[in-house]
Amino acid sequence: MQYRTLGTTGIQVSSLALGTMNFGKIGDTGQPEVDALVGAALDAGVNLVDTADAYSAGQSEELLGKALTGRRDEIVLATKAGLPMGEDIGRRGASRRWLTTALDDSLRRLGVDHVDLFQIHRWDPATSDEETLTALTDLQRAGKIHHFGTSTYPAYRMVQAQWAAARTGTGRFVTEQPSYSILQRGIERDVLPVAQEYGLGVMVWSPLASGWLSGAVRRDREVSTHRAGFMPQRFDLSDPVNQVRMAAIEKLAALADESGLTLIQLALGFVTAHPGVTSALLGPRTPEHLTSQLAAAETVLPADVLDAIDEIASPGVDLAAHEKSDTPPALLDASLRRR
Repeated sequence: MQYRTLGTTGIQVSSLALGTMNFGKIGDTGQPEVDALVGAALDAGVNLVDTADAYSAGQSEELLGKALTGRRDEIVLATKAGLPMGEDIGRRGASRRWLTTALDDSLRRLGVDHVDLFQIHRWDPATSDEETLTALTDLQRAGKIHHFGTSTYPAYRMVQAQWAAARTGTGRFVTEQPSYSILQRGIERDVLPVAQEYGLGVMVWSPLASGWLSGAVRRDREVSTHRAGFMPQRFDLSDPVNQVRMAAIEKLAALADESGLTLIQLALGFVTAHPGVTSALLGPRTPEHLTSQLAAAETVLPADVLDAIDEIASPGVDLAAHEKSDTPPALLDASLRRR
């Protein structure tokens, strides 16, 4: 396993980290499966584990907390808050009122007295940066969190938050967690350069592009992955966007074969090769998934392979731009761009 420094924190974390969105209802995994996945990941040298309150409505945190019994001190534990937790309009966002409650709820579910990293799951346009940063700084001083970061923030909001911290004298965000893969390279244009400018640690999610880069999605083969079962539109091959993705997958699979790698090793080796990326978050649902992904722990792609990937999937381009999660609100809501 390779280890890298998480931004400016001084914390050493594994280049492959364990993401837990599949723990619980979403991935149809129970405690025995979670225990096995967590144990195998830690035994393999993974020391960064990321979860969120919104994953299966808190169930992921509960399962993870039990699986970490006796091993909490071995890991850097990260969670997130901000996405809706139920129908109550007050149980979401990045206000002091909600973050204080959300963190206490997460600590209770995890069975711990602090987390190493507390992240805002999405930018909340209803709450000022000053409000959020002041609340997070107070939680940090109370010893409930060691550091705080963001997830899927647009680059301009990352900059605004850094300026707000400098103006107010609060603590600042020290990490960002964006989506990044060979098929979704848009963050190379702005998010990654901003993260590097401010010394942020970067943990990328969906490095296998929701399963497209797992090797299970190929032309002339029925798509039967778990993700395709509840997100069929993302794998509908009658969609022109998905036809473009499939064409890229076939070329990438051939490149992987020529390079003596699996497609998963190619995909994970690609994202961890970027100097702005600290760790790639794995999202295994089964032990077999985890084993195939951990096989990329020591993968270092040579320049000619990275150049070949650039020829297949252009730098800075998202092949499925409509699936981005950091799109500015005005592009999604016409009323915000009309006088």
